[in-house]
Amino acid sequence: SGLLVKSTLVMKENLEEMNERGLTIPVILGGAALTRRYVEQDLRPFYKGKVFYANDAFDGLKLMETIKNDVEPEATSEPKKVEDAEELLTGSEAKIALVTAEEAKARTTPSSSVNKMAPIPKPPFWGSKIVEDIPLDDVFKYVNDVALIRGQWRVVKGKLSPEEYQKILDEKILPEYQQLKEIVKRDKLLQPKVVYGYFPCQSKGNDLIIYKPPTPVAKFEFKISQLREWLRFSFPRQSDDRNLCIADYFATVESRRIDVVAFHLVTVGKVASEYSKKLFKANNYKDYLYFHGLSVESAEAMAELWHKKVREELGISGKDAPEIKRLFSQGYQGSRFSFGYPACPNLEDQAKLFKLLQPERIGVKLTEEFQLDPEQSTSAIIVHHPDARYFNVK
Repeated sequence: SGLLVKSTLVMKENLEEMNERGLTIPVILGGAALTRRYVEQDLRPFYKGKVFYANDAFDGLKLMETIKNDVEPEATSEPKKVEDAEELLTGSEAKIALVTAEEAKARTTPSSSVNKMAPIPKPPFWGSKIVEDIPLDDVFKYVNDVALIRGQWRVVKGKLSPEEYQKILDEKILPEYQQLKEIVKRDKLLQPKVVYGYFPCQSKGNDLIIYKPPTPVAKFEFKISQLREWLRFSFPRQSDDRNLCIADYFATVESRRIDVVAFHLVTVGKVASEYSKKLFKANNYKDYLYFHGLSVESAEAMAELWHKKVREELGISGKDAPEIKRLFSQGYQGSRFSFGYPACPNLEDQAKLFKLLQPERIGVKLTEEFQLDPEQSTSAIIVHHPDARYFNVK
């Protein structure tokens, strides 16, 4: 199951290894980062055994059942139709598509569709800071209930009428949801923390150059001659469509304008992971599913909450949608990009973010595979440019 773009490339490597070992066992592939076409056209012909595509885990279970019973599985099912486009839309799924790195790296010309002279906001400080003791009620306001209930908990409408489905929500699911939030607050099972910061930057081609903030750092105004390159991120560029690259959203070196980029890393703490493991080990699967789902969506809610805080500090929150629900579909100025997704697919760049923010100070570590530990954590590069929107690099 592939969540991130990079994992889809590892799948092909795994199939190569299985071919070399003479293994022909059935393989089922799925996950948010995969498309049916990629599985059936690129991976299926490559493997000497049988390869099937599953739209979700439930399709995967059906496929495994038929394979176990020596029944030839039917043609892979089409993705389920949803009456509400939000039903299967989560914060991460809205950003995911496949990336062909070789094509993307070959293009370096900035997109002409991005305003090169967009206003540059002034940050409240340079460098990074930690914020702890964030009220859980503030975080819960930004939980995407659709992603939680339909996506994480899989309480879907199915063949029920809208009235029947709403009755189940009102009489059973929402009361359980409220009770779970009270337990989480009482036992301090989620402990929200964030480390975030603002850094001077410029772009050059596909690169975003991060400069060390000058000292003293009290003022926003300083000369380019005072800046020294600290590190840089190299992003892929679209090979079609609008020729976009994340670097396009920042002032270029040639413009001699100094831009600002924000980064943040949020977590709901290691207690959440420990409690999830405890429930799972005790075979308490329903409570595990509900709590784990809430902890994951609370980390996403923290990211949404703190992105709003950044917009407020940069003075660009005036364009925020008044309803929190609309923020989930980019109802604000700018964008928040996470490493591993198409516009910035290199998970290795998490190491650079760690150098900038030092998230160890809030108890978050980076694994050898460049994953965040505890898992209920998420990081992002925050772009203020008014033209910035999620885009796919194919």
